Amino acid sequence: MVENLDPLEPSLQNLVEQVSLKWIFVGGKGGVGKTTCSSSLAVQLSKVRESVLIISTDPAHNISDAFDQKFTKVPTKVNGFDNLFAMEIDPNAGLNELPEEYFEGDNEALRVSKGVMQEMINALPGIDEAMSYAEVMKLVKGMNFSVVVFDTAPTGHTLRLIAFPQVVEKGLGKLLRLKMKVAPLLTQFVSMLGMADVNADTLSQKLDDMLRVITQVNEQFKNPDQTTFVCVCIAEFFSLYETERLVQELTKCGIDVHNIIVNQLLFLQNSHDSCSMCASRFKIQEKYLDQIADLYEDFHITKLPLLEKEVRGPESIRSFSENLMTPYEPKAKPN
Repeated sequence: MVENLDPLEPSLQNLVEQVSLKWIFVGGKGGVGKTTCSSSLAVQLSKVRESVLIISTDPAHNISDAFDQKFTKVPTKVNGFDNLFAMEIDPNAGLNELPEEYFEGDNEALRVSKGVMQEMINALPGIDEAMSYAEVMKLVKGMNFSVVVFDTAPTGHTLRLIAFPQVVEKGLGKLLRLKMKVAPLLTQFVSMLGMADVNADTLSQKLDDMLRVITQVNEQFKNPDQTTFVCVCIAEFFSLYETERLVQELTKCGIDVHNIIVNQLLFLQNSHDSCSMCASRFKIQEKYLDQIADLYEDFHITKLPLLEKEVRGPESIRSFSENLMTPYEPKAKPN
């Protein structure tokens, strides 16, 4: 066994330079600064990629606050950037929140089809949420963004999001098998109502298309050349514990993870006459930083500072994002 290997570059330079990446997830415990980190990463990627999309799957939707701009479930260009777009989706919304264009058409038949699909989906627990993601993935893939950054919800929701392609593949398979059984009844029922335009095959065609996209996404999620996960934590016990759980779950799911951001760190200088609280916090964080270094010696560990002000607005994020590429060094204070 080789000892004393040089530590890996303590930045996200490796991600920005990996041009094959298509999906980047940023996640961790609540309150560790995931949104600031994911927004900063998206800004850095926008410098080297043709088009970048950042998606918030956290119901709190903090990217609107981070960029100081309102985003919706439609990709919107971020103010101050030519090739950076943002959108927010509610992972709990399911089919009811899908864009109406998905069921576009003038006739009553297509509106009924939405209700029929909703009833079928309600019979399969967990599929509603997965269908929402499925439609978003279909939308995103159709727009051909160079790279998509996910600002995810706290850990539990994130693990569900990561597993969703497998869930939806199984669920859509069940739906399609169910369709084969109910199609004759559906056709008979709607003809009795005088709605000859409803066709079970048309209804299932959308499901078939969606399943094809999801199968592709599932393959891409497990390909380290196309998908990776960035864990964000702070130097405290519970956050470190949650990070270890997340890394283990991601490894179990076959998702690549080799970057950890340790956020909100105090950088005390020797000459700095710190207060007792700062000195105490500094000792605590040093202990956990040592543990992180031991646990994740084959990871890129990026350290970010705790700032005096909030990182809010495009220019603040642009400035802060440089710390992802160049290790932060506190400015020396004048004596």
